Amino acid sequence: MDFQRVFLFLIFSFSIYILWDGWEKQQHPQVLEATSLSATSTPVASPLLIKPVENFKSIDAPVSKSAQIGQTISVKTDLLFAEINTLGGDITRVELMKHFDTNDKNKHFVLLENDATHKYLAQSGLLGNSLPNHNTLFSVQDNHYELLEGKDTVEIRLNTKADNGINVSKVFTFHKSSYLIDVKFEIANNGKIPLSTSAYYQLVRDDSEPAGGSKFVPTYTGPAIYTDKEKFQKIDFPSIAKHKATVPASADNGWAGMLQHYFVSAWLPTGNIQREFYAKQIETNHFSIGLILPVANIEPGKVVDVTVPLYVGPASSQLDHIAEGLGLTVDYGFLTIIAKPIFWLLTFIHGGVQNWGVAIILLTILIKLAFFPLSAASYRSMAKMRLVAPKLAKIKEQFGDDRERLNRAMMDLYKTEKINPLGGCLPVVIQIPVFISLYWSILSSVEMRYAPFIGWITDLSKADPYFVLPVIMGVSMLIQTKLNPTPPDPMQAKLMQIMPIAFSVIFFFFPAGLVLYSVVNNVLSILQQWYITRHTEAEAKGVAKV
Repeated sequence: MDFQRVFLFLIFSFSIYILWDGWEKQQHPQVLEATSLSATSTPVASPLLIKPVENFKSIDAPVSKSAQIGQTISVKTDLLFAEINTLGGDITRVELMKHFDTNDKNKHFVLLENDATHKYLAQSGLLGNSLPNHNTLFSVQDNHYELLEGKDTVEIRLNTKADNGINVSKVFTFHKSSYLIDVKFEIANNGKIPLSTSAYYQLVRDDSEPAGGSKFVPTYTGPAIYTDKEKFQKIDFPSIAKHKATVPASADNGWAGMLQHYFVSAWLPTGNIQREFYAKQIETNHFSIGLILPVANIEPGKVVDVTVPLYVGPASSQLDHIAEGLGLTVDYGFLTIIAKPIFWLLTFIHGGVQNWGVAIILLTILIKLAFFPLSAASYRSMAKMRLVAPKLAKIKEQFGDDRERLNRAMMDLYKTEKINPLGGCLPVVIQIPVFISLYWSILSSVEMRYAPFIGWITDLSKADPYFVLPVIMGVSMLIQTKLNPTPPDPMQAKLMQIMPIAFSVIFFFFPAGLVLYSVVNNVLSILQQWYITRHTEAEAKGVAKV
């Protein structure tokens, strides 16, 4: 039995699964079979929340259809360039100064934006009679703000007056070297009666896929919610549209966010304040994910504020220090427990060599060294199988189609030659999860985005533009098949000849970083297998001479 073929078959099957899964997600989006908050229904307020004077009509309002036109305010820090509209105080644009546009490296990557083709906004407001929401016009003193040298924060204050003597300020605080934006409501009750209200914070986005996406390498785009009880949940757009999305009713912890490949935005309330989550369809292809927080009863003459940080930036497994569960926005797949340590080690190596391609090569060598004894056992088993291949051919010729006698004769031969047909199984089983984990690590890690290696490979997160690495990988697989024992079954022999070509074609669409790992792994495997095969054959000849 040739377990190298088993390994190749399983990797090939995984590759087919990735392509099939991507096609299925494009053609048949998953719908969760569970009841939820519908797009047109009014959410039921938790008894722990302060009940607002009005219902949730302000949240259900369209993205922006007010007759008023707001003023655009620009804000610049070392990491962010943002635009805020005085109509509602919406954050309508956020450029990430340290990340490049998907299609043009000369431009900054834009995460939030509001134009004719794409809408992705951060909105917030208050619930109650005539209180400001995301369709209220605010006033502001200036239209441009910038984080000055030597300063740690820059503050933008929007003001408005509601009825009954209620003054509201919406204050945005941007921080140096941070992707966090603090959004605060200061509510002054200058009226004569107590005020009860709640604040809502939501992200509104259309259901379009980010630029540069691939059907062959599918990634998730859509809302997500995290709570301690329910943990991390993705809530896809089709589920919301069909009123099938499962949304936690309320909790005293957790956050609501919007994900796309490499990047995330999320409202991150602090403290154990009871909050209510919702997800709904606002327009035909516009959806919102958000949460509602209570505001303490405001007595006449008093001022109360409520602040919720907004994270707008790259997704990273290191984000748990900002909010629990935020690191899960990096999707390492079902083998997260293996993928995280692998990527940690890859990051550690990169810290020394400052090149992600070189780091992948060194990581591959370390993994190969760790599995060296197990791989050696597998290659010895295959080397012995090569030696007995002529005898196996004679046995097959002798017993023909009598499968029972053929198998018994083969087992007797293995026993006589002291060959364990399962000797190569363990290293194969171990290496498959490592391969899959590294695949998800490279696919999901924003650090790989625009990470150069050498020459023509300027982005390890994308496919090799000239297909050089996939071709080299295919050649290396052909060499490996020559080192392996020839299968006695003609059909298996043909399959082994076809698989290197099939692998090369499939890997045309895989990230260059993953193909680089496969190439280096194959080259190291060829060297190890060649040495062990020659050594085993030399030992066999020595025994024969004796």
